[in-house]
Amino acid sequence: MRTRDRMNASVRGSTGPWGPAHRPRCRAGTHGHSDPSPAPTSDIMCSPFRGSRSFLPEDCQELLLPSPTPMAYIPTPSAAGVAPMGSQYCVCKVELSVSGQNLLDRDVTSKSDPFCVLFTENNGRWMEYDRTETAINNLNPAFSKKFVLDYHFEEVQKLKFALFDQDKSSTQLDEHDFLGHFSCSLGTIVSSKKITRPLVLLNDKPAGKGMITIAAQELSDNRVITLSLAGRKLDKKDLFGKSDPFLEFYKPGDDGKWMLVHRTEVIKYTLDPVWKPFTVPLVSLCDGDLEKPIQVMCYDYDNDGGHDFIGEFQTSVLQMSEARDGVPLELECINPKKQRKKKSYRNSGVIILRSCKIHRDYSFLDYILGGCQLMFTVGIDFTASNGNPLDPSSLHYINPMGTNEYLSAIWAVGQIIQDYDSDKMFPALGFGAQLPPDWKVSHEFAINFNPTNPFCSGVDGIAQAYSACLPHIRFYGPTNFSPIVNHVARFAAQATQQQTATQYFILLIITDGVISDMEETRHAVVQASKLPMSIIIVGVGNADFAAMEFLDGDSRRLRSHTGEEAARDIVQFVPFREFRNAAKETLAKAVLAELPQQVVQYFKHKNLAPTNSEPA
Repeated sequence: MRTRDRMNASVRGSTGPWGPAHRPRCRAGTHGHSDPSPAPTSDIMCSPFRGSRSFLPEDCQELLLPSPTPMAYIPTPSAAGVAPMGSQYCVCKVELSVSGQNLLDRDVTSKSDPFCVLFTENNGRWMEYDRTETAINNLNPAFSKKFVLDYHFEEVQKLKFALFDQDKSSTQLDEHDFLGHFSCSLGTIVSSKKITRPLVLLNDKPAGKGMITIAAQELSDNRVITLSLAGRKLDKKDLFGKSDPFLEFYKPGDDGKWMLVHRTEVIKYTLDPVWKPFTVPLVSLCDGDLEKPIQVMCYDYDNDGGHDFIGEFQTSVLQMSEARDGVPLELECINPKKQRKKKSYRNSGVIILRSCKIHRDYSFLDYILGGCQLMFTVGIDFTASNGNPLDPSSLHYINPMGTNEYLSAIWAVGQIIQDYDSDKMFPALGFGAQLPPDWKVSHEFAINFNPTNPFCSGVDGIAQAYSACLPHIRFYGPTNFSPIVNHVARFAAQATQQQTATQYFILLIITDGVISDMEETRHAVVQASKLPMSIIIVGVGNADFAAMEFLDGDSRRLRSHTGEEAARDIVQFVPFREFRNAAKETLAKAVLAELPQQVVQYFKHKNLAPTNSEPA
């Protein structure tokens, strides 16, 4: 239902009913090993860090950036590494599989325990993106953990793969021995599909005979499969105990060899293990082909890396799909050597597939292409601390180039967001100013002074309305955020009735100073965290923005003054001063960095599929 004509009340006060219209969604375009012997066990297992303390060379400081990821042996959430994206950036996702050959041996009494760290370049700096698990006692690892990146045709996406020998339980890379690195662009890998290159040290000298192999696969299929497995009466392999079983899943590679897809955790001291359910992309497990053979290997874990083979079997997703909750599928685990030697041999235990579920793991791009509209609202600070807009020292002073920090922020965010709204009509609100004719302070007014239609046509319309209103208002105060946050939240609350992912609301607040109504704003943000809504705050000028950092719950979950915790982090704060000399695209990416993840997080939590989604 079109609702622009519903806004017929005065908006001069702080509780006017006008705001983002409930607009209809756009019609978005759609844009093996051949013998029965066990697979090599050289690429084994996630394990707690061990060994003596060691350090990277001093010239390796470019790699020693703060790590946003957990320890190497802990899988990183799929949300990690989400890159900023606009409509022109979203193309597809690419999965990178990494393996190493003939790595340097840094351990004295055993072999190296390597893990791989992926760095991406951001504004000329290498930033850690993700890590693999650690392969114990292994110079030829094939890592189970994959790197998943957004691939943008129009960008040169520089990557650095660095390998380290894990030496102790620390997330700091300077605590581990450096084994070599390799740098290239994502396009180089994608165009070749698979590359093998020598590793080099930081002085560009060869890292011994060390090599790295990287294979790329497009994740165009968003289906994922969740498997729940257990074992029964597996062979006993330990002399003074039982077994410590784990499973490895392989699929046939293009070169005819089996390729490791997934490795379960180790279950200690049991012949009847129950593994945690795990989820992998269907394209990773079987290239999306439900009939493609899958080789499953069962091993008994040993600390020295020489894991004992228990048994194996072949299956397919089609066969595994027969397993349902309450109707398990049992698969015999066979050791071919024992089978050949003993006529009475039956099996080496049974692997029980308790359940197999296939569903779609929707991405930000899936929701956008499915018709989700991003409902954009701008809130502008007109408090007296900004200075007289006629004074060149004022933050609202429009320079001879026709811009200022407020306009720069509006352009940086709006030019990308407007691509996701079919009619590109955006409400623009002001706060902290006295309005004619009675000069009362308002914390929620239309900057185009049209109480029945506060919408501006595109980013150009917002900029024009902003420039036009400056001579007609008096800058005052205080700096209250909660009225505008609550205003947008009222319309986001209406969207909670949606049956599919059709609307998501974004409030951009541009401000120069400290929030006056912090308790009310904290409460408003906590309540908004339950809604399809995100808040972007751009701080202009050189004020102390500690309060804004507090609202941005990256390091801790925000709580209201009553103690209620935010359902999720919906605030992204960026100080404009850090981007004054940078390209506008840089500010846009920083401001919108968390938005795709926030959109996906909300719709997944509410179990809302894209409007035009297909069943799994």
